[in-house]
Amino acid sequence: MTKKGKKEFKRENCDTTRHKIPPRGERGAQNARAKRERQRERKTERERERERETETERDNNRVCYYLSIERERERETMTMMMSAASSHQQALSVTAIRRNNVRASTSSKNNLQCYHHRSKTTTTATTRTIVRASSSSSSSPTATEAKAASSDNEWKKLGQVCAVLGSQWGDEGKGKLVDILAREYEVVCRCQGGANAGHTIYDDDGKKYALHLVPSGILNKKALCVVGNGVVVHLPGMFEELDALEKVGVDCAGRMIVSDRAHLLFELHKEVDGLREAELSGNMIGTTKRGIGPAYASKATRNGIRVGDIKNMETFAEKLRALAADAGKRFDGFEYDVDAEIERYGKIRERILPFIADTVEIVNQAHTDKKKILVEGANATMLDLDFGTYPFVTSSNPSLGGVCSGLGLAPNKFETIIGVAKAYTTRVGSGPYPTELFGDLADDLRAIGYEYGTTTGRPRRIGWLDMVALNFASKINGFTHLNITKLDCLSELDEIKIGVAYKLQDGTVTTAFPASIEELEKVEVVYETLPGWKSDISGVRDWKDMPENAKKYVQRVEELSGGVECRFIGVGPGRDAIVIKP
Repeated sequence: MTKKGKKEFKRENCDTTRHKIPPRGERGAQNARAKRERQRERKTERERERERETETERDNNRVCYYLSIERERERETMTMMMSAASSHQQALSVTAIRRNNVRASTSSKNNLQCYHHRSKTTTTATTRTIVRASSSSSSSPTATEAKAASSDNEWKKLGQVCAVLGSQWGDEGKGKLVDILAREYEVVCRCQGGANAGHTIYDDDGKKYALHLVPSGILNKKALCVVGNGVVVHLPGMFEELDALEKVGVDCAGRMIVSDRAHLLFELHKEVDGLREAELSGNMIGTTKRGIGPAYASKATRNGIRVGDIKNMETFAEKLRALAADAGKRFDGFEYDVDAEIERYGKIRERILPFIADTVEIVNQAHTDKKKILVEGANATMLDLDFGTYPFVTSSNPSLGGVCSGLGLAPNKFETIIGVAKAYTTRVGSGPYPTELFGDLADDLRAIGYEYGTTTGRPRRIGWLDMVALNFASKINGFTHLNITKLDCLSELDEIKIGVAYKLQDGTVTTAFPASIEELEKVEVVYETLPGWKSDISGVRDWKDMPENAKKYVQRVEELSGGVECRFIGVGPGRDAIVIKP
């Protein structure tokens, strides 16, 4: 039989009801769809869960690793402290050796993790212990206790309602201050953002916790943690975070509530986030791809799903199908198993029900009952949807206006508003950054400060302190105090610059922050240069012990901020590593 005859025989004898042979182009499309389906099947929900568990376990192991090394370092330094106590000069020489080790580590670019451990652990643990040893002859236990009592009294002086807000581009160290203040406050709230916000905090034993959605007050057993209506909540991620905390001994039972008005973030939002970034190509925003923007978009277009909707699974399923269909129309490559997601949330439903509450009523009643309320800002003012470097911003309002709308708490109830600012600046993602540094200095500061995102692990961009941006944030929020963090990271610099104004293209010098990113990208920063203090301050706990040039730096920031008091100075990652300026 000829080839032609075989072909015709095949066509005549095939069961057309079972084996329809489509035209060549259509067959290619079907093959592509089938291939995508097979790829999706390979990525089962069980595999996703396993990946998340592995990631969490890896993070926990990393934390345990660094903690074990830190404890070993502390044991070493205890031995050194005993010998150093007998000789002040000996203590100084050991400190110098440690500082030289840090400088040597700086030049080793291929061992960044090792450098981080030396610079963070040695500078903030070892040297701190030595400094304490050298001053032990003049500082008795009674004096130390008096200082601690003085600090506690300082926290008690703050208002009944206190907001802690980021004043730069995020990652300023808000979590540490919130963690300290949470011991004095009975209600600790998150009001906006989602799991894109990463806060790293330490307990009294030096144990490290990386939080994303759970309020930092979770370490205070007496505090009620509130996730307000302005937050977008990914329930599986929230429970993973709570489970991880329980696993390391943090009791979370009955200590956290979630607003019934808060919007839910689904896997489809994460999928859309990635597709949207791919569309932008070279003009990517640089999001965390956690689905935050698309979740807020669903809220704004009024097809979002709120936490309270999960009480009725029938209407919940209808809304989720409609939301998925809408995304499918918008993006060609959108893939999402809506039925599997509905089934997943059906299982989550029983667990989330005890958390759901009318947080607006609860928070306002707490205020009426004279309870102290602490609000933990996420992200920062320079990433604010309205006031930040738009479009390179987050999808919510991290400024005071977002706090009020995200909790349902009136503006006149806020007595204390603390702006948190690094002694230098950092930024993650794309967007204009006037005081940005490059080269060895940026690399060294990034390593010393371990400037890598808590949520993404991305290296942060580094820059000098920008007073134009800081004052802009202060005007919007009405800061009553400033918390300057990571001042210790500047200790090795010969000189330190502060951006005090912008010179525009036409030669005009301004202290106003431009709205146009095109204009902002072209500004020339006007700097003031201050001398460095060239000595380790990680062990300083009293303002009078601060080097004179470090004091001058803080005082100059205070002057440039229009007199907003730089009250709290961070000199290390631990809870006690803070100096209160009188």
